[in-house]
Amino acid sequence: MADSEIMPVAAKAVLGEPAGQPALAERGARHRLLVERAKAGAPLVTAIVHPTDANSLGGALDAAAAGLITPVLVGPEGKIRDAALKAGLDLAGCRLVDAAHSHAAAEEAVRLARVGEVQAIMKGNLHTDELMEAIVAKEGGLRTNRRLSHIFVMDVPTYPRLLLITDAAICIQPTLEEKRDIVQNAIDLAHAIGIPEPKVAILSAVETVTPKLPSTVDAAALCKMADRQQIVGGVLDGPLAFDNAISAEAARTKGITSPVAGSPDILLCPDLISGNMIAKQLSYLANADSGGVVLGAKVPIMLTSRADDAQARLVSAALAVLKARAPAAMKPKT
Repeated sequence: MADSEIMPVAAKAVLGEPAGQPALAERGARHRLLVERAKAGAPLVTAIVHPTDANSLGGALDAAAAGLITPVLVGPEGKIRDAALKAGLDLAGCRLVDAAHSHAAAEEAVRLARVGEVQAIMKGNLHTDELMEAIVAKEGGLRTNRRLSHIFVMDVPTYPRLLLITDAAICIQPTLEEKRDIVQNAIDLAHAIGIPEPKVAILSAVETVTPKLPSTVDAAALCKMADRQQIVGGVLDGPLAFDNAISAEAARTKGITSPVAGSPDILLCPDLISGNMIAKQLSYLANADSGGVVLGAKVPIMLTSRADDAQARLVSAALAVLKARAPAAMKPKT
């Protein structure tokens, strides 16, 4: 067999799949399973913020056609209808909420979530910063006592389980306290998608604690916070370099004994730059599929990108549905 061939990983179930699940090397198989699970319940009423182009409007309607969401289109009604006409999309049955411009649409979507008329928010054709400004507003926003963070859920054909990567989109240079919230948000999402005790690898450049690399000190502190129940629901270890986090052989070579090394479910990245690079490298070099969701607000938020394909948008919607449907998360000690 050629070295480049990938043999399907047999036997061990991932996320509780029954026997006969798709081979783990099949691209997108685990993502498709998440979408099918999300279809099992009632669709999530979702505000689509400023869907004035074919991508954002089409993605919302695809998620609706799949039974994942009931879209509420929030934005300039004329522009939304014009985008639908140009793209050949049917808005029959969709509720439209008129808002003069993108900023007003973000504020109106947040209001709808705050009063309980929608259960989730999906980004449309506007800048992420504009949407997030309305969400985190001290007056009238959707803040909770948690820091907001984004979690990529990657389906990597060469890795035998879903891989959650955080934060690669919102928290630029998180503090230790913010990292606690970031990892707790990721653990909560892991529970919602069927991983009962996720393993969390806290990444740095090396696997030893050194004050010269503050991310290693943060990693050690986070592990102790988990020991003291300030982070709950997962198994943490770090600092770990990427190689010995992902590869059991690399960990053995370096003499690392760890319940996480070699089989993490979650990669907690030291900053946004490193997290963003890891996620995009997996997509473009490892043929991985991605979806993502923002947690920490009162409702899940889907930050779809113009570069996202239809499947990525469906997966992001499925993640929001499964998180909204999950039981209330365990609360860590403060």
